[in-house]
Amino acid sequence: MGTIANASRGFAYLAVLVALAGCGRGITSEPGTAPNLEEWVANVRARPAPPLDPLPVMQQFESFEYAAQGLRDPFSDAFANEGNGSGPRPDSNRRKQTLEQFPLDSLDMVGSLGAGSSLTALVMAPDKVTYRVGPGVYLGQNDGRVTSVQEDRIELVELVPDGAGGWLERPASIALEDN
Repeated sequence: MGTIANASRGFAYLAVLVALAGCGRGITSEPGTAPNLEEWVANVRARPAPPLDPLPVMQQFESFEYAAQGLRDPFSDAFANEGNGSGPRPDSNRRKQTLEQFPLDSLDMVGSLGAGSSLTALVMAPDKVTYRVGPGVYLGQNDGRVTSVQEDRIELVELVPDGAGGWLERPASIALEDN
């Protein structure tokens, strides 16, 4: 075992010597080959630098003075209830009816019963239950109140926010499904 360890150690010394011999500074290139490094660096430094691109022309902007300190703040809560005057408003004390839990477009008119002014519409909700609907009944999620029932449609008026603290009445209808 000692012989193999000595041979391995000798081989390691030989490898180190060869590596150090390659690091010598006295090695020069032969004629006809690439010039040595110092000459090449000197040549590159002697070249003139390429011209720089001209700086872009800066645009002149007009100054603007914001002078709206005296106007109302659009993000202030002070103006949220500005529409407290007259006009339609949802009745917050009214008890919600069953069909008000469903969006209006999910309700389907499937038929009607009666004739003339006693006409009642049949409306199927998404829960697959059919309800009788007449004038004055509320349905949909926007406080929709039925104004009239026809043989082929239900007409109603919804209350939707106008974005300024008030409410707008919007007509809507549900037509009889053609199956």
